Amino acid sequence: MAGLARLNEIRTCAACREARPRSQKACAYGSYDGELRELIHLLKYEQVTPAANLLGEMLAVAIKKLEIPHPVLMVPVPLHFSKRRRRGFNQAELIARAALKRLAVSGIELAADLLVRQRITVSQIGLTRPQRAENIRGAFRVEHPEKIAGRCVLLVDDVLTTAITASECARVLEKAGAEKVWVATVARTLKQTGQNFAAEPDFEIAARAS
Repeated sequence: MAGLARLNEIRTCAACREARPRSQKACAYGSYDGELRELIHLLKYEQVTPAANLLGEMLAVAIKKLEIPHPVLMVPVPLHFSKRRRRGFNQAELIARAALKRLAVSGIELAADLLVRQRITVSQIGLTRPQRAENIRGAFRVEHPEKIAGRCVLLVDDVLTTAITASECARVLEKAGAEKVWVATVARTLKQTGQNFAAEPDFEIAARAS
């Protein structure tokens, strides 16, 4: 593998710092552009579900970079039930299942029913970072807290943009008793515009194999 690009010391606003989880490290396979972006769009918007297999391989690379101690619960970022019904699937869950097959380890357990998106949120596109934080606050709940208490959790998704959604999920999981929360995604947006973009501390991009 090529080197890692670490994003540190990028300013965040006060509202976003409050939304940041207490203990979290994140890693993505690559940047959200070019062929990787097209592949994700094939899965999400054109329902080309076989694309999840390749995306799962990429997610597995990011997960390995995190070097998470086992056992760990793998929790996909959920869709609201109405959006999942329209799409027919949750892309994060499909990718997570494919990654598990690729990893072929016994210490990672998929827990797709523990985190629930309990209300519909407006699209995050076009919102400022504080607006995104306000939009997503209170959108998630843990369905079975007793299954999370004292456990390490790996939160997985297709794309990490400003980390607001992942941070809110991590906050809810930690409030329910999770010991630590890590985040792994297939892609990460890297566009920086003034102070509107921020990366979590210890965020890494796992470079593609050379």
